[in-house]
Amino acid sequence: MKKILIFSFFCLLCFTTSFAQKVKPVNYGGSVNLMEVRGRGGDAVVVLRTLGYGKNDALAQEDAEVRVIRALLYSGFSKDYPAFSWRAFMLDEGRYFKGKEVVLNLLDRMAELKMNVFHWHLTDDQGWRIEIKKYPKLTEVGAFRDSSEINHFHSNVFDGKPHGGFYTQDDIKEVVDYAAKRHIMIVPEIEMPGHASAAIASYPWLGTTGKQIKVPCNFGVHYNAYNVADPRVIQFQEDVLEEVIALFPSPVIHIGGDELRYNAWKESPMVRNYMKQNKITSPGGLQVFFTNNISNFLASKNRHMMGWNEITGAQVNDYQRDGSGASQQQLAPGTIVHFWKGEPELIKETIEKGYDIVNSYHIYTYLDYDYESIPLQKSYEFNPIPEGLTEAQQSKVLGIGCQMWGEFIPTVESMNKKIYPRLAAYAEVGWTNPSNKDFDRFRNSLNSFIGHWEKLGIQLGEWK
Repeated sequence: MKKILIFSFFCLLCFTTSFAQKVKPVNYGGSVNLMEVRGRGGDAVVVLRTLGYGKNDALAQEDAEVRVIRALLYSGFSKDYPAFSWRAFMLDEGRYFKGKEVVLNLLDRMAELKMNVFHWHLTDDQGWRIEIKKYPKLTEVGAFRDSSEINHFHSNVFDGKPHGGFYTQDDIKEVVDYAAKRHIMIVPEIEMPGHASAAIASYPWLGTTGKQIKVPCNFGVHYNAYNVADPRVIQFQEDVLEEVIALFPSPVIHIGGDELRYNAWKESPMVRNYMKQNKITSPGGLQVFFTNNISNFLASKNRHMMGWNEITGAQVNDYQRDGSGASQQQLAPGTIVHFWKGEPELIKETIEKGYDIVNSYHIYTYLDYDYESIPLQKSYEFNPIPEGLTEAQQSKVLGIGCQMWGEFIPTVESMNKKIYPRLAAYAEVGWTNPSNKDFDRFRNSLNSFIGHWEKLGIQLGEWK
């Protein structure tokens, strides 16, 4: 009997090795997730999905073999697979720097909940948090501000305390490795062409006026934007992305693209002339034009660009209602569109144009919102797939992202109270088919996680 089992195991290993080799459609390497096992024994059919976790091909194959063996040998395992391939948590450190140990802890908590994408928002108006060796002032200047706005947006009240910090490239490598060992892909976000004040404070020639500014102390949307008409600025973007790509094996790079106010471009003779030369009729069209050039650059490096849904040319912000946000430009193919705002119909329109999307609609997924705005049950009941999509269209919805925006969240304690326990609800949204969700069951099972978090010293918000 023992010999039979050993032979069976050997045959199974040979089968899985051969099978795994056939499911590597990408050249960046990837991790392989078990999706489904139909049948048992010699009649079993194994369904796998490759995801770009940054592993090399050998490790991805080994991972696939182990998962298939477990699936065929143990009952019940076949039912444990995710509804969505993209189950993300985003941490904004552009506003407040939290530090490496906090990030590592968050990765542990994500792994426990089977979340597989850590979206790392590393640059914004109020801080640049990643070392770029070719441009050292980004962290020497851009990573620090004199004070921080408190209470609420536009309060004009400040704490008077300097704030700053950044990750060295060695720090980044350590975090990326730590995440990969937990089957978590890190997607970095480098904001462009707006939310650029910290970079412009570091190198004034990046802006449209060339004037020296300070890293802003107040939160909210700023008017500063990269001068995309200047070839030096485009070279800067590509240089930065080159170093980012070298640090992050993720096949996806997030470029932000949200909340760009067009005043700086409208008031720049250089930008207006550039638009005329390229037959671009609106600032919104210029944004799509710039975004597509970045997308093409990333594609040349075998990466996909991702950005908030303003990159489509959709006019989702009030300050675009004058028509400045309109665009006749078509977003580059292969782009992943990250929805956070606008009418749900925009999701369908974007999918119909051929784009994959991640749904992070803000009224359901923004962790900086209080529990009155987004209670636990509302978090849990969010469905990333809007009504009215065909089965083919539904397959274009990669999954969900929940966002921990950092304005007015200065401490780890204040952050944790926003995250927990809602993080578990978003994890279940990503993992469990909507037809199988049951809030009462989820609420009861949550007790074990709450006990675990409390033992770790994590303080929960007033969520009940």
